[in-house]
Amino acid sequence: MRGLFDFTRKIDYNREHGSRGVVVLNREKLLDGVLLLMLLGAACLLVYTAMQLSAVSSEKGSAAPVLIIDPGHGGIDGGAIAFDGTKESDINLAIALKLSELAGFCGVQSVLTRTDDSARTSYEAYSEHADLVYRTELANSIQNGVFLSIHQNFYPTSQPSGAQVLYAPGEQSRQFAEALQTLLVSQLQPSNRRLAEPAPKSLYLTAHVSCPAVLVECGFLSNLTDLDQLRQDTFQSSLAVVLLGAYLRCFGQTRALLCT
Repeated sequence: MRGLFDFTRKIDYNREHGSRGVVVLNREKLLDGVLLLMLLGAACLLVYTAMQLSAVSSEKGSAAPVLIIDPGHGGIDGGAIAFDGTKESDINLAIALKLSELAGFCGVQSVLTRTDDSARTSYEAYSEHADLVYRTELANSIQNGVFLSIHQNFYPTSQPSGAQVLYAPGEQSRQFAEALQTLLVSQLQPSNRRLAEPAPKSLYLTAHVSCPAVLVECGFLSNLTDLDQLRQDTFQSSLAVVLLGAYLRCFGQTRALLCT
């Protein structure tokens, strides 16, 4: 018997019984399997890294940082809306939940600013400013927090694409953002030429949190290619791996933060 990888035919995994006993593997399923193995391998590496860094933390008696995961918008506020009705808030939450699950699997402490799409107030009483204040106060109440806000971008035309990280004032925020931007490009978007940039002062969250903070725009809902990827479960999982990898790279060596 011999194996044949057929990258042209669209069929399911099966065994074709012919005179030569050829096994044909479907391209789409094969690539999905390879991606899954890559994600599992990356997750195992993250677990090993977290365990090693946790041991260093215990020896030094330093406090472990807490990853504060903020799925942007939610409830009444759906954020940006794609042409097909896909809500930014739904994608933000899906990525955040995967990141939280992966963090727990790796032994990393994390907190979510929201865990579902329910609204904390009625439509009439909703205030975007009050919601941002709530998230900021939650972040500032957590000792040794590291704030990561997950969002999606939107533009009137479909040309712009790619992820970009914005960061709060402070050296640790800048280093976190640059590490995250580098990983996003190298692992997921090699054609992306965007760079990490300081968040505008008008951005409430990054201007008012007291710990290292970044806001990641994972892609453009106005770009068809980005939108197609962002809706895929496997791509969301890949984003979660990259987000956690950048976090461990920046805040794992001493397991203690310098911010106050």
